[in-house]
This record gives sequence, C-alpha cells and structure tokens, in this order.
Amino acid sequence: MANAIEVENLVLEYGKNVALDGISFQVPEGSVLGVLGPNGAGKTTAVRILATLLRATSGTARVHGIDVAKKPNEVRKSIGLTGQFAAVDEYLTGYENLEMVGRLFGLKKSEARQRAGELLSRFDLEYARDRTAKQYSGGMRRRLDIAASLIGRPKVVFLDEPTTGLDPRSRNTMWDFISDLVKDGTTILLTTQYLEEADRLADSIIVLDKGSIIAEGTADQLKAQVGGERLEFVLTDASDRGRALEILTPIGLDAPSYDEQTRRVGVPVSGGADDLTTVLVQFKEANIRVIDVGLRRPNLDDVFLTLTGHATENEAAAVEEEK
Repeated sequence: MANAIEVENLVLEYGKNVALDGISFQVPEGSVLGVLGPNGAGKTTAVRILATLLRATSGTARVHGIDVAKKPNEVRKSIGLTGQFAAVDEYLTGYENLEMVGRLFGLKKSEARQRAGELLSRFDLEYARDRTAKQYSGGMRRRLDIAASLIGRPKVVFLDEPTTGLDPRSRNTMWDFISDLVKDGTTILLTTQYLEEADRLADSIIVLDKGSIIAEGTADQLKAQVGGERLEFVLTDASDRGRALEILTPIGLDAPSYDEQTRRVGVPVSGGADDLTTVLVQFKEANIRVIDVGLRRPNLDDVFLTLTGHATENEAAAVEEEK
C-alpha cells in the first residue's frame, strides 16, 4: 500500500525554541494516523507544515509524493484542513458558508451549490441550511467546518483536535462521520488529546512530547505500556496511605502512586475486576476505608506519566506552539 503522507526528519525552530525535533512518520493511503500529545507537544505545528501553512526549518514532508515546501499549490488541491476552532462565517447560513468555500476553491457556481447541498445532507445539517452559523451549536459548527474542508473532495484530510470542547453525544457523532470518511477511502491525520478518540479511530498512533516522537504503535500497544487498566481508590483517612500502598504493591504491574491533595492511590494492573475484588477484601481486613473506588482504562496522562515521567503539559505550553 502506497503512503499518502511521508515525513522525514522534520524540524521547526523558533529562535532558540524547537517546536519539532526531527520527527519522521508515514501514513498509508486510506488509513488514519492519530497524533497524540498534550498542548504544546507540536501536533498543530506538524499539521500546519503538512497543510503548507508553515515552512519547516529542515526535513521533508510529502503528500501523495508532492513536496509541501516545493509545490504547495499542488498539495492544496488534494487536502482538506479543519483547525482546532470552527472557521465559519457566523453571519452566513450553513448553505452559504459551504457555497462560498466551494467558490473560493474554484468550483463553478452550480457545482458549488450542488456540493453544498450534498455535504449538508451528509453531515445531517439539511434542516439547518438556512440558519445563520451563529445559531448553530458547537457540534453543528464543527460538522459544518469539516464539511467545508471536504468541499473539493480531498484525498487527505487533516483534523486538528476536531472534538475538543464537544459534549459526549456530539463527539460520538463526529467519530461516526470520521469513520465514514475513511470507509470512502480518505486518508486522515487526526491530532487529539484523547486516547479514547485515537483508540476508536486510528489505525496507528504516534505520541508527541516537546516536539519529539516518544512512542508509536496501535492504541492497544500504547495502553499495554501503562498496564492496560488501573485501579484507583480515594482514602477516607490519609494516615492509611502506607498500608494501602503495601497492599497494592504486589498486585500492580508497576509501583503504586499516591496524590496527597486528593488522597488517591492508584496502580496499573492486568487482572481487572479480579484484582479490584482482591484489593477490596484486603482493604476491609486491614480496616482501610475508601470514599471512591474505580477500575478504568488508561488515559493520556497515564501514557505520558509512564513514557516521560510527567503528566500532560499545562496550558502555558500551548503559547509556544501558537507563536
């Protein structure tokens, strides 16, 4: 299978700051690559370079074999881009927004109108075609934004955190739309902060941190690095911390953790509900009381804590990426 996207030793420097530090990856045609990472990791920077909006300091990036730096206009003909914030005109209707984008893309008026109608129907927005975009909900705007990125029937689509800020129902709907795109043969590069999103949509994943790829593989392979599942307990009394950690240590796949502010103890496990039952029995025998109990799959913070020794970056890190 040919690669739709090829990136080799891509570097982007802002003065003394390194936004991307020699990353390399490929995305086969008709597949989804999830680019996972916290704010400031370099996800958006990579997308902007591939979408010809930024120029790399060094390295190469190709879309369907076309160098994004040498022939940006050719690349733009075959790609679609949806940024982190819906780029729609609030004072135009949904239909007018899509027609305008179609005309800007170079479609004839009749073709732009036909394509706008098709996309409104596909994204379940036909009922709101004559409403101004400012009357749309967040989920509706997001769907309209993605519809606009598909106006030219692109072979490659870049989705930069498309579900950030959406409610769970809208997020699930968006995931269904993205899955449909892939079924139609579209290649997608998806950036996200949600492991669950990458788990559901991505054929493969790369994890970025501080501009470097620190891990790659499938969602299951990444989760395996943090133990697959995690037991968590909130202690009623902080003085029980020592005994709780002693009980969790032989059960866990790694050393248990403790958060002093929340009195939360946690440990990665492989036995799931069986391990949970074992710990609860031992806690009861030891007279260790808990306020809350949980067995959950790992999230992005778990992956990063295991891979890098720290949790996700704080919001300040995003400032450097936006420069």
